[in-house]
Amino acid sequence: MTYLFRLIPLCLVLASPAQAKSPIAEILCEATPRLQEKLTRQFGAERVATGMRGPEQIMEVWSSDRGDWTMVVTYATGTSCIVAMGEDWHARTNEKSTRG
Repeated sequence: MTYLFRLIPLCLVLASPAQAKSPIAEILCEATPRLQEKLTRQFGAERVATGMRGPEQIMEVWSSDRGDWTMVVTYATGTSCIVAMGEDWHARTNEKSTRG
């Protein structure tokens, strides 16, 4: 019986889901000009792609010469939020321009 009681805490620890920490977990939304200034000056990024998500939102991809990229959603209210970040951004060029 004591063996069972020693095993229960171990099972509870092993059954707990692993906590993944997002690299952007600490970044909050900011006023659009302030966030754009941080991306430009602090990270050396420039806006390389944009697309409308709806009448109130624009999706933007910012990339640096090192290949780091940041996806930002900009709201009509004047606030922007980082929604994803990564590495090895490669711009694709097409001879034909397509619209989705």
